[in-house]
Amino acid sequence: MRQWDVAVRSGARLGEGPTWDAAHARLIWVDILTCRVHTYDPATGRRTVMVTEQHVGAAKPRAAGGLVVNLRDGVGLYDAAGKFSWLAHEAVPGRRGNDAAVAPDGALWAGTMPYDEAPGGGTLSRVAPDGGTVRVLSDVTVSNGIGWSPDGRLMYYIDTPTRRIDVFDVGAANGDAAGQFAHSRRPYVEIEQGTGFPDGLCVDAEGCVWVALWDGGQVRRYTPEGALDRTVELPVRRPTACAFGGRDLTDLYITTAQEDTPQHPLEGSVLVVPGAGQGLDQPAFAG
Repeated sequence: MRQWDVAVRSGARLGEGPTWDAAHARLIWVDILTCRVHTYDPATGRRTVMVTEQHVGAAKPRAAGGLVVNLRDGVGLYDAAGKFSWLAHEAVPGRRGNDAAVAPDGALWAGTMPYDEAPGGGTLSRVAPDGGTVRVLSDVTVSNGIGWSPDGRLMYYIDTPTRRIDVFDVGAANGDAAGQFAHSRRPYVEIEQGTGFPDGLCVDAEGCVWVALWDGGQVRRYTPEGALDRTVELPVRRPTACAFGGRDLTDLYITTAQEDTPQHPLEGSVLVVPGAGQGLDQPAFAG
């Protein structure tokens, strides 16, 4: 018996970054390579599309209204009326923004990657609400999934070609009592050869990590100890990311991408696993 349903039928080239916008009871997701930010209201079926001027790796709701976006040349803001401004501009030829996530303190952790996926060409940075930026990781290839444990003491992170989900401790180092930064990186889970590459992730209320496997056709759930305890088989080879949504945060939404030669009509659509578990409230960007 299949575990998934179709939430949004779409032909996204590179659907990514599902995020539940609690203030508007809608899902936000992006199609990176067509510069589109999509929204979907599961209660009404209403959908919207906004076109950005650059490739958009992620879009997250802002506490002040509007969106924060991780673009090709840096992190920008859209206000509630749709007016754009740069928050942290850093144009690097051959590089673009990729996955991003809002930390418990309201800062944006934004990743980048080189278009040619050259080893070490990407980064991970923390962007504060005032635009102050701290480089957390350099020498990254494809910066991807980011998420925090329910108590905020752990941060999970993926650099896709490593085939690992890594875990960091948050705070309690170098006087960082506020938990703004991460340290003590170590492997949490390694994805075995031949089963795909780890892409986007989310963390549920039990502290388990859900990860989409690019070229693996699966979403997996790992316990806090790193044990595999659930696998959701999907009809498409390239799921990209997952997030809990719905008014009670129990439905798992999964974005997908098209292959170079499409092999299934649902490639590029958003899938959903109803009642998959209990998600966590996601903070809005504080800027």
